[in-house]
Amino acid sequence: MEPNSCTNYIGRFAPSPSGPLHNGSLVAAMASYLDARAHHGQWLLRIEDIDTPRVVAGADHTIMQQLQALGMHWDGPVIWQSSRLNRYQEVFNQLKERGLIYGCACTRKEIVSNAIENDRLGLHGERPYAGTCRHGIAGNRPARAWRLVMPEGIVRFVDRWQGEQSQDVANEVGDIIVKRADGLFAYQLVVVIDDHDQGVTDIVRGNDLLSSTARQHCIARMLGYPTPRMMHVPLVLDENGRKLSKQNHATAIDIQNPLTSLGKAWLALGFDPLPAGNVTQFWQQAVPVWHRRFG
Repeated sequence: MEPNSCTNYIGRFAPSPSGPLHNGSLVAAMASYLDARAHHGQWLLRIEDIDTPRVVAGADHTIMQQLQALGMHWDGPVIWQSSRLNRYQEVFNQLKERGLIYGCACTRKEIVSNAIENDRLGLHGERPYAGTCRHGIAGNRPARAWRLVMPEGIVRFVDRWQGEQSQDVANEVGDIIVKRADGLFAYQLVVVIDDHDQGVTDIVRGNDLLSSTARQHCIARMLGYPTPRMMHVPLVLDENGRKLSKQNHATAIDIQNPLTSLGKAWLALGFDPLPAGNVTQFWQQAVPVWHRRFG
C-alpha cells in the first residue's frame, strides 16, 4: 500500500514557538492541513521548541489558539520537542557507537574561510564543511559541536510541488551538526526522529526547507526509517522580496477576521477565491479543490 493512501496518511504541522503565526506560516499550515484532510488522514501538531534561545514564552499556546480560531483542529495530543530530550540522546548514542558521529572544533569563521579558499560555496548560501575534524581534532582543541558523517552519493526524491530533486549532500553540505556547541540537539536530527516516532507519512511545508530534505533523508536511511513523501509550497514574500518571518517582524495573523486571513493564504497557494461565507464553509469548499489538484 502506498504511504499516501487514505487509510494511513499522517501529516503534521510543526511550528517553532518563537512568536505567533504570521501570513507566511499560515500558508504552510493551510497546505499541510488541506493535504491531510483531502486524504482523510490525520493532521498532527508538534511544537518544535528544541532551539530554546529562540523560544518566546506563551507562543506555543498562542499558535494553538490561532489554529483553532481558523478552524484548523489537530488530531491527537500535541508533542513538544523539549519533552523528548532522552529520546534524542538515545538515538545520538546509537549513531556515535556506530562511529558515525565525531567531535568538531571548527569555528564558523574557519568553515567559511575554508570553503572560500577551496571554491566550495554551495547553493542557498551553504558553506560545505570539509571534514576537517572527521579523523580527529588537531592541536588538542576541545570539541565545539558533534557532527554526523554524511554518506557519499546523490540523494534523489520527487517533491509533489517542486518536482524531481537531487543533492550530493556529502560534497554540497558536508558532515552536518547534530549537537550544537551550546549542548542543544540540532533540528536536522530531531525532526527526523520525531517524524518517524509519530508515523508521519507525508510532510507539507515551506519551500525554505527544501534544501534540508536530502540531508534529512540521509539521516532517516542511516536509522532504517522510511522517508516520507514531500511537498514544499511557495513562500510568501514581503515588499522587499524577503520571506515573511518572525525575524523580519511579520505581522501576526488577524484571527478577528479569520475568513479574510484564510482567503489570503488560499490565494497565495495559487487558487481562485472561494465564495465561502464563514470558516466552516471555507474548509468544506477548499478541501475538495485541493484534492482535485493534489489528491
